[in-house]
Amino acid sequence: MTLDLAIRATEILLSLAFIQQSIEHLGARTAEKTLFAIRILLCIFLLIGFQTPWICLALIAQTLFTLHRFQGPYNGGSDRMSILILSCLTLAKFLPTAPLKELAIGYLAVQLVLSYFISGWVKIINSDWRNGRALNDVFRFSAYPVSESLRTWASYPRILLILSWAVILFEIIFPITLLTQATLCAGLSIAALFHFSTACFFGLNRFFWIWIAAYPSILWLQGRIFE
Repeated sequence: MTLDLAIRATEILLSLAFIQQSIEHLGARTAEKTLFAIRILLCIFLLIGFQTPWICLALIAQTLFTLHRFQGPYNGGSDRMSILILSCLTLAKFLPTAPLKELAIGYLAVQLVLSYFISGWVKIINSDWRNGRALNDVFRFSAYPVSESLRTWASYPRILLILSWAVILFEIIFPITLLTQATLCAGLSIAALFHFSTACFFGLNRFFWIWIAAYPSILWLQGRIFE
């Protein structure tokens, strides 16, 4: 994947992710509705490739207004990843030389790798994750919109123990997938499936779309380093 293709793919995927996030706010009060209607309009321009550097800059401004409105990234990790992708994309648009553009997109790719590895490291040093209790508690006591049928998974501790270690090991070894294009594609497919399952089980749909938007950067970086 070329750098230009990675940047364009990121623009498209980020636009779709932002539109999905913004639609949730169109039923809110007038000021909030207007704020996110503007974001949708900007994303449509970014999606079709119209004046993308300035649209990215306008989205940065809109994001700052949003952070002020909600007093920070109100959706936690997904909002932080949104800001990271948008910031790296904007830098790649305005930086004057190809090596600097590569540095911006490469930084995004490294942060994506770290997001998985650090998540796995935090889990593996936590005894509740190692013995399956943490995942059990997620199903049993979670405030997320989990259906009652899914809560019955808490009655199967051995299965949850296996699932806990499957998540931990995948996240810990994710950096190794960079060694070849085939292993990276397999790793990203598994990661996407994991995000999709959390969206289905817990309603965390923002994580699925926004993490997918960062995947072109790592596909480019793998080719840049190993091929």
